[in-house]
Amino acid sequence: MTTFIHEVLKDLHNTGQKLSEITFVLPSKRAGLFLKHQLSSVVNQTAFAPQILSIEEFVEELSQLKSIPNTELLFEFYSTYKHLTKKENSDSFESFSKWAQILLQDFNEIDRYLIPQKNIFNYLSAIQDLKHWSLEDNKTDFVKNYLSFWNKLYDYYQNFTEQLLNKKLGYQGLVYREAVENLEAYIQNNSNKKHVFVGFNALNSSEETIIQELLQNNLAKIYWDTDVVFMNNIKHDAALFTRQHLKNWKYFKKHPFNWIANNYSKNKNISAIGIPKNIGQAKYIGSLLKTLQKENTNLNSTAVVLGDENLLIPVLNSLPTSIQALNITMGFPLKSIPLASLFDSLFKLHKINSNSFYYKDVINIIAHQFIRPLLNVDGIDYASKIIKTIENNNLVYPNKDRLKRMINTDENILDLLFSNWENSIILALENCSKLILTIKSSLDKNKKSNLLHLEYVFRFNELFNELTRLNSEHEHIKDISTLFGVYKELLSSETLDFQGEPLQGLQLMGMLESRVLDFETVIISSVNEGILPAGKSNNSFIPFDVKLENKLPTYKEKDAVYTYHFYKLIQRAKNVYIIYNTETDVLTGGEKSRFITQLELEGIHKINHQIIAPNVPTIETELNTIKKTETLQRQIIETANQGFSPSSLTNYIRNPIDFYYQKILKIKDHDDVEETVAANTLGTVVHNTLEDFYKPFINKFLIVEDIKALKSKINQTVTHHFLKEYKEGDITKGKNLIIFEIAKRYVSNFLDLEIKALKAGDKIKIIAIEADNNIEINIPELKFPIRVKGKVDRVDECNGTTRIIDYKTGKVESNHVEIVNWEDITTDYKKYSKSFQVLTYAYMMQQENTIQLPIEAGIISFKNLSSGFLKFSKKDSTFSRSKDSLITNDTINAFEDELKKLILEICNPKIDFTEKEV
Repeated sequence: MTTFIHEVLKDLHNTGQKLSEITFVLPSKRAGLFLKHQLSSVVNQTAFAPQILSIEEFVEELSQLKSIPNTELLFEFYSTYKHLTKKENSDSFESFSKWAQILLQDFNEIDRYLIPQKNIFNYLSAIQDLKHWSLEDNKTDFVKNYLSFWNKLYDYYQNFTEQLLNKKLGYQGLVYREAVENLEAYIQNNSNKKHVFVGFNALNSSEETIIQELLQNNLAKIYWDTDVVFMNNIKHDAALFTRQHLKNWKYFKKHPFNWIANNYSKNKNISAIGIPKNIGQAKYIGSLLKTLQKENTNLNSTAVVLGDENLLIPVLNSLPTSIQALNITMGFPLKSIPLASLFDSLFKLHKINSNSFYYKDVINIIAHQFIRPLLNVDGIDYASKIIKTIENNNLVYPNKDRLKRMINTDENILDLLFSNWENSIILALENCSKLILTIKSSLDKNKKSNLLHLEYVFRFNELFNELTRLNSEHEHIKDISTLFGVYKELLSSETLDFQGEPLQGLQLMGMLESRVLDFETVIISSVNEGILPAGKSNNSFIPFDVKLENKLPTYKEKDAVYTYHFYKLIQRAKNVYIIYNTETDVLTGGEKSRFITQLELEGIHKINHQIIAPNVPTIETELNTIKKTETLQRQIIETANQGFSPSSLTNYIRNPIDFYYQKILKIKDHDDVEETVAANTLGTVVHNTLEDFYKPFINKFLIVEDIKALKSKINQTVTHHFLKEYKEGDITKGKNLIIFEIAKRYVSNFLDLEIKALKAGDKIKIIAIEADNNIEINIPELKFPIRVKGKVDRVDECNGTTRIIDYKTGKVESNHVEIVNWEDITTDYKKYSKSFQVLTYAYMMQQENTIQLPIEAGIISFKNLSSGFLKFSKKDSTFSRSKDSLITNDTINAFEDELKKLILEICNPKIDFTEKEV
């Protein structure tokens, strides 16, 4: 395949031009690199290389100005803004930066297109006057300030540009305008210099003026890369700008238009492939490259062009390992490297001026991959120790001193991370810089294995040095929130460049890097509406109609630019794979691009259209089954000997796998920090409070005065147990305060219920509180001892009847403690787990002879106190109203049969632990 660059060099060489004396101007630096590489294929003798410049470099040389980054422009512009705006009406730098970005873009466009500045700014001001009824006498302060802003636009522009020019600095548009101003002098001083402009398409007014003047003075030659198909079709946007240049430039009235080629109509293999989601596209690209390698496709002439540059990382992770040479033209975004998340977390932590920090933010920082090694001293993992202490003590908002006490060491790293920045920009930047140096010192200990991480640290050190410079020179940053905004602005524009041989191997690039370059095989991703082309967007203060009147570019021209790049990639290629996302997405479209439809409607090439779905294997969900091996059987016997509790048995009924994990393997749920008091903590506090209240009354009859006396102790006792269970968690505000009050209300309401019963004539005697039970059950089929154990919340005697009472802070209804068929009690957890529990308590106490049958057993639900004591009862049928609430020997015997069956199932080596479907 003959590339456009090669054709240009060959033409120049054939016409007797000395290439070493030419100044080549191209749309990008990358194109210049390829031009330099192809010189050797045209020049057969040793020669000096010509001067090769990008258009930006050439214009900077003309203007004698230095372009400055966008962030620094904002600082310079804010100085102008403050100078021209009254202090009481001026925005903070943070607010200013949100709208100033748009205004700077408008300044840029106005200058690049050589629009008379005063005219357009006065025009914009007049439009706003009309919109806001300027003839009205009674304007609000808001409208006055708004109109004042528009009236000052020209002053802002004039002062800002003067300020920059005095420093020999400029934004792109200003550089272009100055280049045009200096053009005449440049022509006079370089009358023998020959310029060749290669591969341009959409030109702004400044570029058009510069190129046309050089052409008219016989100092330049220009080569266009377009095709007869595009030029002959007046509706084809791929040649929108070239047709305009051919028609409007006086130079082409007498000189040839180089070139209108005829490459697009040649045979091509074009495939349009629809794939769901971005990751699907990345994976398919990897798969496609693997196939191309097997077919011996020349990867040196293959390009993967990413329509959406966010696909860079997924595509890199999807490339086949067999690809040896790879050149990536896009830098790795600095915001995507792990160190960026550390500083994001730090800024988030310190944005609020506080000495205590949210525990999740603290854990995020100390568990970070760059911080954790710094907290590993003499083989002790202090990070784990801090995290464990936070969780065990329920510390929701620890401070620096509390964190340092956790590890009993004076670690400076904790001072760097958690000392209050006190809203001081200097202190914040100093801390960040010291942290970077500390991380570097740690990485230097094992330099060879940390080379990439050291590169990360180096780039962040540069970034914070730049922040420090900007702050010291301009002093516009007044708080941490603004500093964070500037940091993110700088971070978003920084990249970590890949090293590689730029002229060898597979080329991975963005759409703009493909300018002027040609490849035999092209893979283009994300060819969706809203991406290629970008579609309508109006990020400007200049209305659409004003743009049209002043011949400023609108979305129509921007779409035409994308059209040119898209067709330029296809123009000389032999194999083209156009990939688009089939999944509709509100933010990034989902509809295939109009470019694909246009290719189909042209009818020049046959488009192989495919919809590809990832090969997702069918995975049949199998219930987890644990075989009862000899080892496991021994563990079951050991557990049986230690004793089954009612809750562990009901856990088995609910799901045998959970029983296996918790009771056999002893796996406990991880105790996270309770930001809000958990239900089990509330239950424990209420249980322990009632235990403290009623233990002194064991073997005594209750009297109203004793219960009333307890009410005065509620606050003190509940507080004591919250401090014991909730540790250092805060119960003085928010939801926790509400839960604390609920706990007191539960206890108070229970005591009221007790007083009501006593006043009604009930005689209540406390027999036991938190009674421990531990019995051995004789099961002849099992040749090892079986024990059942558990604590009963309360055993009392009410009017001569013994009652076993279980407290529940959750809501329980009477039907939760009723049973019809005994065999259901060990199979249906939802309906009968409460009945199973209270009957197990009754069974244990009956076996220990601590109670005499008949008795009653049941639940007191604190969320259903109005129902009182909810007694277990046996019903003849589901619809029967008669129920027997007395637990007799028959009841115990029937329950014992079911209990033994359940234990036999648990201990049976032939019955595996099988997961139940939830």
